[in-house]
Amino acid sequence: MKKLFALMAAVLLTASVHAAEFTDVSLQDVKAASDAKTAVIIDANSPDSYKAGHVPGALSFAAIRDNLAAKLPADKNALIIAYCGNPKCGAYLQAAKAAQKLGYTNIKHMPDGIDGWNAAKLPTEPGK
Repeated sequence: MKKLFALMAAVLLTASVHAAEFTDVSLQDVKAASDAKTAVIIDANSPDSYKAGHVPGALSFAAIRDNLAAKLPADKNALIIAYCGNPKCGAYLQAAKAAQKLGYTNIKHMPDGIDGWNAAKLPTEPGK
């Protein structure tokens, strides 16, 4: 029984540390960054979701994954915002970690995802 509790505690601690690796950013801050074009916003949802509608100006991670370095700015301190579907979705981590691996240091996460964006009735644009 002690081993089970120790394992559960380790899993919970790992998940909470992992989840806090990237700072969360609000919908309002993402909208402001999108409007002002002051961030690279990466949609880590499926291509179909991206085509249905994404944060204006967001790049599809599925489309740029293999050429990510060329799609990101030279400034490694540039703001990068990654998101996926909703607070329970972890797909954004692939995009965030890929940018981090390239040396980017100002990576944030929009936890509400596209579901929260749509629920807040914020504008989207269709993908290609």
